[in-house]
Amino acid sequence: MKDERLLAKGSDELREAMVRVPRAFACCEALNRLPYADQDAIGAAWAELTGRPAPERFRLVPPVHSDHGLRLRVGTNVFVNQGCTLNDIGGIEIGDDTMLGPNVTLLSSGHPTAVAERRAGITVAPIAIGADVWIGAGATVLGGVTIGDGAVVAAGAVVTRDVAPATLVAGVPARVVRDLG
Repeated sequence: MKDERLLAKGSDELREAMVRVPRAFACCEALNRLPYADQDAIGAAWAELTGRPAPERFRLVPPVHSDHGLRLRVGTNVFVNQGCTLNDIGGIEIGDDTMLGPNVTLLSSGHPTAVAERRAGITVAPIAIGADVWIGAGATVLGGVTIGDGAVVAAGAVVTRDVAPATLVAGVPARVVRDLG
């Protein structure tokens, strides 16, 4: 992963991140009990999860799942559909006017791939999603990826590399299908 770093087992940084996981799970459990029609309560629950007010025109269809919450930044007029997983220990930024389809997964954390190092800690790398992006149902975006403004990620795609602005990507792993400019 681009910009990947290890939060080593036993380190203060990993301990600090892990202490916040139960809080994020509790915030998501509370948010997920709310009806979609009560967007004011959803906005308040989102603010509790992220530690900052919900942006203007933010819409979310519960359920949603996050493992940290405090490293999650969302722009104005963002729509998050049901069943999304936002693992943000490594940081996730979502630009204005972006839409996440149902069951989108954004994973900014993982584990080292080498067997001997797999339990050495957690690897983290930020995800940056630009403005006016549409990520289709069931797509997965891995840590270290930047998705440019105006891009579209097709349903079911697994994004392992950066996506240029105004580009449609699809497949596993995601590949450029066409330019949207």
